[in-house]
Amino acid sequence: MKLSRRGFLGAAGGTGLALTLANCGLETSPAQSAELLKSEAPLPEAFKVPLPIPPVKMPLRTQAGIDYYRVVQQKASLEILPGLKTEILGYDGLLPGPTFDVRSGRTTVVEQVNHLDVPTAVHLHGGHTPAASDGWPLDLLMPNGEHHEHAGHGGMGGGDVATGSRKYTYPNTQRAATLWYHDHRMDYTAPQVYRGLFGLHLIRDAEEDALPLPGGDREIPLVLADRAFAADGSFLYPAATDGPGVEAKYMEGVIGDVMLVNGAPWPVLEVDAARYRFRILNASNARRFELALDSGPARFVQIGSDGGLLGAPVEHKTLVVAPAERFDVVVDFSAYQPGTEVTLLNKLDSGRAGQVMRFKVMRRAGDDSNVPAKLSSYAAVPEPSGLIHREWRFRRGSANGHQGWTINGKAFDPQKMQASVKLDQYEVWSFVTDVHHPVHIHLAPFQVLRRGGGKPGPYDAGWKDTVDIRPAEVVDVLVRFTAHKGKYLIHCHNLEHEDMAMMAAFETV
Repeated sequence: MKLSRRGFLGAAGGTGLALTLANCGLETSPAQSAELLKSEAPLPEAFKVPLPIPPVKMPLRTQAGIDYYRVVQQKASLEILPGLKTEILGYDGLLPGPTFDVRSGRTTVVEQVNHLDVPTAVHLHGGHTPAASDGWPLDLLMPNGEHHEHAGHGGMGGGDVATGSRKYTYPNTQRAATLWYHDHRMDYTAPQVYRGLFGLHLIRDAEEDALPLPGGDREIPLVLADRAFAADGSFLYPAATDGPGVEAKYMEGVIGDVMLVNGAPWPVLEVDAARYRFRILNASNARRFELALDSGPARFVQIGSDGGLLGAPVEHKTLVVAPAERFDVVVDFSAYQPGTEVTLLNKLDSGRAGQVMRFKVMRRAGDDSNVPAKLSSYAAVPEPSGLIHREWRFRRGSANGHQGWTINGKAFDPQKMQASVKLDQYEVWSFVTDVHHPVHIHLAPFQVLRRGGGKPGPYDAGWKDTVDIRPAEVVDVLVRFTAHKGKYLIHCHNLEHEDMAMMAAFETV
């Protein structure tokens, strides 16, 4: 059975499918609200390929303090699995796309050129970005030529549609942080990110520069993504053939059986017996990870979250990372003897899916880095009294007689704003869930106040833009929007949920 987004919304209510949805994601794997998609291709042997590092994108020119870039969205044929070719959709034909490494307060202008055969929309996730450059899902960048089949997205209009190329302006007026950019096309974010449209955007500032953290070759991005592969090496994805959406079995989310890190399956990284800084991004559509090191004394020392450096380091034995979350951590390999192999595990799964990558300690080496007790000027903002309080309910339910993934009982409608929010004023937003939902707010970071009526969880420190919310849980956050007026989004970052209407629009005024 194939199920498009609108077919799902229009046909599920009151049928046996609704009974299936009531238990989705909670039976065989309580840690995941998703369904496993198994590869048809043989799985490669683990820990045989070196960890690739995405190249840093260089500006075409700098003028009046603004850096100008050009990125071509194009197909490429890559050998991800040994002996097989996989066609990707990639920024500059890369998987992941090139890394932007920029300075806080220095404007970046990126011309995105669409050489694909589908529309795109680019969102800088975590960016403090003007609405015109935020990647509104109907602000489509069309490929050149006639593409009437993509027009309107099922009658949903109102977007700023460009053809061939579009310039996105990012002021980068925010703290040093690990951001990422990815496709945000209406109804098709999930398959287009799955096929490769994502990359890192790093912001640096003087506060971070002053710290004696590991750097250079010891500052490593780890972009995690699970995928499944067809027998011929192509990406396997259960897309509907008659429009947006997925097969009914997978509407709760898609998890694959091949673990990719920086685009390579189960890679290995040779390290010195020294400290390393790892910028971890979960770029999976729906999979959550609980990362752990399989041996030795090393722990994850968290130094940053989605929105930048913490005030002080936090040590974790394991690290739970939901889709779209970022964790900036330091791992100290100095206690390991050369020749030791340390495997990065995913404790939320077993077998091959329970392994992510491996570190091989090669040699003793000098190391003048350390993690200071004070990392930054960040401090939790005390919750003011008398604030506006908004509630956002993420759940299956009916919307205008239809059954689907909803927010506040409504399927996404780009013409309707569910909130009008004044700039420069704190508000408390409460997120209420049925199953797992990683909730993302555009434009502004937030601070987690309470989880389940109690204290924030162990992974909630610092400024966040995405928060992992467990089944039947309430999380309260403190948020304040600044500088930019316009329409923005709040949505679930399980990308299959997002594509099947779990978004809401709000405006800043």
